[in-house]
Amino acid sequence: MNLEKVVFGFFIILAMTLNMGFVLGDMDDPAHHHIYELFAVIVVNLIATVLKFGERTQIGAIHLATSLVADLQLIAAATVWAVAVHITGTGLTPSIMASIVSLSAGALTANILSVIMLLIETVLFHR
Repeated sequence: MNLEKVVFGFFIILAMTLNMGFVLGDMDDPAHHHIYELFAVIVVNLIATVLKFGERTQIGAIHLATSLVADLQLIAAATVWAVAVHITGTGLTPSIMASIVSLSAGALTANILSVIMLLIETVLFHR
């Protein structure tokens, strides 16, 4: 068993599952989406992105692209949250929370695509 591949798969799947946990719940209810969970999703996605650097195959390039998309959307979600709470002072209104969850759902889509590609790559791997 290749430890590098285990760690790689672990972080890709953890990124997806944490993101799913953040997205689940009423879209516009801040009580269903915790800031620390969003923070954990961002950190794990960034780690997964770093692990994808250095891969020189075409599927590796697509893995990196999906990770960068997820990172961008999650950072945008965190920025919307920070601006709403700390800069404009409007707080987490239902429309702002819906925007944050929508951005996170977009990142979840990229994470799901990455996991699907990982599964396809694993199935096609020949020893």
